[in-house]
Amino acid sequence: MIHADAWLGLNDQHLTEVGNGHQLHPDVAAAFLAMQSHAANEGQDIQIVSSYRGFHRQLSIWNRKWTGELPLLDENDQPLDTHSLTDEQKVYAILTWSALPGGSRHHWGTDLDVFDKATVDACGGKLDLVDAEYREGGPCFALANWMDAHLAEHGFVRPFLQNNGGVATELWHLSYAPTAARFEALRNPEQLRKCIEQAEMHGKLTVLALFDELYPRYVLNEGLTA
Repeated sequence: MIHADAWLGLNDQHLTEVGNGHQLHPDVAAAFLAMQSHAANEGQDIQIVSSYRGFHRQLSIWNRKWTGELPLLDENDQPLDTHSLTDEQKVYAILTWSALPGGSRHHWGTDLDVFDKATVDACGGKLDLVDAEYREGGPCFALANWMDAHLAEHGFVRPFLQNNGGVATELWHLSYAPTAARFEALRNPEQLRKCIEQAEMHGKLTVLALFDELYPRYVLNEGLTA
C-alpha cells in the first residue's frame, strides 16, 4: 500500500533496505538486484549512489544550495556564483539539477542514481555525478552504453534522458517504470504547494510566485512547451 503523502517524501513505510544505507520500494529492489547481477555477468559493476531521499533531506539540499554551501552548476556543469544571482535565477539554477522538496522522484523509492564503482575506483574513486562521466572518455561510459541496451529488459527507464528546458540530462538517474507510475498518479500541485508553504525553505516566496510555471516544467519535467 502506498500512503497518500508518500509521493511528497513524507512517508517511508513502503521501503526496504538494499544495503549501504540505501532504501527502495521492494518491487524496485528486486528488479535492481536482478539487473545488477545481469550487469556483473557482463563486466559492469552497477552500484547505487543515491536512492530514497525524504522531504526533509531534499529540503536540506535545497537550502544549502540556496545559501551557497553546496555548489550550483549550469546545464553544462559549469559553476555559478550563487551570490551574483537574483532569487528567480537561483530558483531556476537549483531546479536544473535538484528537485523541489516534495517534488523529487527520489521521494518514492522507485528512482535511483547509479555508477560503475569498479571503474570509478580504478580512476581514483572520485565521482562528481556530472554528464561527462557518462560520456565517451568518462569512467561510466561503458555502463551508460550497457544501460542503453538493457534497462528496458528490467523495467527501468531514464526519466531525464533529454534536457527539454526542464531538468538537465541525467544518464545516471533510473526509474522503475511499473511502480513509479503509481506515484506519478498521486502527484497533485495543490498538495505540493501547501507542503512548500509550510516548510522552512529558503526562497519560498519566489518559488510560490513561480509555482504555476515550475510545477509542469520541473516537477512533471514537461520543460519549455512554448
